Amino acid sequence: MAGLRSVLTGRSVAGQVFFLLLVMVLLLVVAAVVALVLQAQRDSTQEARNRSLAVAETFANSPGIVEALESPDPTAVLQPRAEAARKASRVDFVVVMNTDGIRYTHPRPDRIGKQFVGTVAPALAGEPVVEEIDGTIGRLVQAVVPVEDPDGKVVGLVSAGITLENVGGAAEAQLPLVLGAAPAALALATGGAALISRRLRHQTHGLGPHEMTRMYEHHDAVLHAVREGVMILDGDGTLLLANDEARRLFSLPEDAEGRHVRDLGLDPATTELLSSGRTATDEVFPVGDRLLAVNQRPTDPAGRHRGSVTSVRDTTELRALSGRAEESRERLNMLYDAGVGIGTSLDVARTAQELSDLAVPRFADFVTVDLFESVLAGGQPDAAAALRRTARAGVDEDAPLYPRDHQIRFVESSPQGRSLATGRAVLEPRLDEAPGWQAQDKERSAQVVEYGVHSLIAVPLRAGSLVLGVVSFWRSRKPEPFDEEELALAEELVARAAVSIDNARRYTREHSMAVTLQRSLLPRTLPEQNALEIAYRYLPAQAGVGGDWFDVLPLSGARVALVVGDVVGHGLHAAATMGRLRTAVHNFSALDLPPGELLALLDELVGRIDQDEAQDEHVAPVIGATCLYVVYDPVSRRCSVARAGHPPPALARPDGGVEFPDVPAGPPLGLGGLPFESAELELPEGSRLVLYTDGLVEDREHDIDVGLERLREALAGAGGSPEETCRAVLDARRPGKAADDVALIVARTRALPADRIAEWPVPPDPAAVGELRAAVTRKLAEWGLDELTFGTELILSELVTNAMRHGGAPIQVRMLYERHLICEVYDSSSTAPHLRYATMTDEGGRGLFLVAQLAERWGTRYLPAGKVIWAEQNLPETPGTLS
Repeated sequence: MAGLRSVLTGRSVAGQVFFLLLVMVLLLVVAAVVALVLQAQRDSTQEARNRSLAVAETFANSPGIVEALESPDPTAVLQPRAEAARKASRVDFVVVMNTDGIRYTHPRPDRIGKQFVGTVAPALAGEPVVEEIDGTIGRLVQAVVPVEDPDGKVVGLVSAGITLENVGGAAEAQLPLVLGAAPAALALATGGAALISRRLRHQTHGLGPHEMTRMYEHHDAVLHAVREGVMILDGDGTLLLANDEARRLFSLPEDAEGRHVRDLGLDPATTELLSSGRTATDEVFPVGDRLLAVNQRPTDPAGRHRGSVTSVRDTTELRALSGRAEESRERLNMLYDAGVGIGTSLDVARTAQELSDLAVPRFADFVTVDLFESVLAGGQPDAAAALRRTARAGVDEDAPLYPRDHQIRFVESSPQGRSLATGRAVLEPRLDEAPGWQAQDKERSAQVVEYGVHSLIAVPLRAGSLVLGVVSFWRSRKPEPFDEEELALAEELVARAAVSIDNARRYTREHSMAVTLQRSLLPRTLPEQNALEIAYRYLPAQAGVGGDWFDVLPLSGARVALVVGDVVGHGLHAAATMGRLRTAVHNFSALDLPPGELLALLDELVGRIDQDEAQDEHVAPVIGATCLYVVYDPVSRRCSVARAGHPPPALARPDGGVEFPDVPAGPPLGLGGLPFESAELELPEGSRLVLYTDGLVEDREHDIDVGLERLREALAGAGGSPEETCRAVLDARRPGKAADDVALIVARTRALPADRIAEWPVPPDPAAVGELRAAVTRKLAEWGLDELTFGTELILSELVTNAMRHGGAPIQVRMLYERHLICEVYDSSSTAPHLRYATMTDEGGRGLFLVAQLAERWGTRYLPAGKVIWAEQNLPETPGTLS
């Protein structure tokens, strides 16, 4: 109670604050009541205007209003509707009138038929009008809007009105509540003010103004005793107050207070800061042999009273300690960044460059990385071999250091030479005083020193017992030389990078081995044939060797088989499996099987391979291999296609059209149990058949449909030759490193000219053989192949005779003049002849032996209805190419 009486007396600072707060709260309550009354009046008027206009416009645009006005008795129709609208919208009246202002409706029926009181001229002109008038029911707001027919003609008027008393009732109803709450708010404010005053009294210990003055004097004494300088200046830069610490730090004269800062003899930078009055936070200024941290703020942030207060502290020793801490933190950050930023790829050169880029300029001004040549290729380092500058980074590009890719042999006396020989880091603090370093290249060494490079650290790149190269750190801009602590940091940086570089070296070696294996399994040259003009590309994946492969296989009858395949996965296992499949296709193609049957045999082979390797848990199965097999016949210009889980081929026709033929999609190889269907295509001469693996049209970001459409666009805009087509297709691929390898074959079709084809039907009569020989002789003479007449007659005589004896009708003979002279005999039997060696007593059995001796090669090709026995003979001279 004594404390409360002390507060209420008003003698203390707390009492004065209490009464001031009480008056402020009372004024706020009065202002709130007045503002509520004024706002209620304003809101009432605006609400009345909005509501009356909205009701009038709604009723004027309601359905049937125009028809009601034009009816014989508008009042009978409109009066009930107007009253219903009035009650629903809570307005005082809804009046419908004609264009002369005569009422059709009114809440009081006795007013119907009388003249409307109000302004109607704007509404007759098509514009709504809202006005305030004093009516018989009080002060009201009414709106008058036009009623327009479909042609826009005003045919009537609608007015709606509401008294301000009705609208403002809600706000006025709240006024007693506000007035009732005001005493409660005043009571709460009084209690709050008492609590604040009590708290203030507790903090000021109940002191009055005089006591507070004495307390200020005490604080002023303390101000001069602290170890931080404090200065207060007015807006003109005049020093108003400076404590003892500020006088000591700035060496201020005794009469400094009251003088302008420019007259105090301070250094220009400090004078400029103090006189400007700008905000400053921990800005460091050298003053004599001290480093002073200066903070400055305006005395009044609102700017009503110009002036500033400045605090100053001596940070000379703290600066040195914090500098060493900052250096340690930066070194830790750099080592962390080295752990996450070096070795992002398995590329030796890129990893070396990442080390150089990390250290410049955070640690050194220039960094060079020199590796042995064999390391770049993935091999073991050779200490006797030369090094190659693999990476270089620096603050300037024109430094006279050896450029990138320069081959270097370091002399034994150089820091790099000693580092490579001993396997330890070498510090050369003063390059201008290092004769061993200068002996490397005296002319260039002089240029380096003249450029400003003055200190060097050489660290060997060690991975276990192997020294892969040397890293050199050069300093030019910082005047201090490298020290022992920085030598340790350089060793740590290089040690972390050496692990990544050695991993990249090992990967490069393994990748090179796998690529070598894969390329050895792919065709090195294409076989000679005239049916197709072929160009091809193979692009290995950047991430690892894949199992994509392709081949071109000449078949009998001037036909050519094209094949592309893909073994899912990467690495040596995929490459080795690819080689096995390619060999199998070579062997199966010798059987002259249709594409579907060949894929069935290949599928069975893959299944057997999986069964053989199922016992080895370290060997992955081959399931996922795909294949596309195409056989093209230049005689009929027909193409037979089958695929096993492989993307369909693309066909670019001579007229520029591009399509993807509908080839039945068989399952991937190795699943077994499902047949492979073939599709037959007839290709115009000059068509381009494009076979590819999925790496060309698929990636992780896009669906295969996007890749196929991109391939279609590339083929549509490519040149006519296969080489141009290959370039266009590969150029259209998305840039960047390929995640999968790509095999691509583009084959432009040719047709065997009709004058190089001869066919004869042979009746099953031995006498017909003589006629056939005569026809063959004439045709060979026409082709200029008389030298082959004897052998050809013997071959065809034997083959036709065998067909008559062991085959079935009909019998057909065909000769093709291509790169070889091809003789074919067709019969309807599926029985194949067999070559045997006849004994001395045998009367027959020597015919096929003679055929084998006279022909370069011969064989049997089975057809759906019969077989073809064929034989090829070398031409006496190189034939011309097919047109």
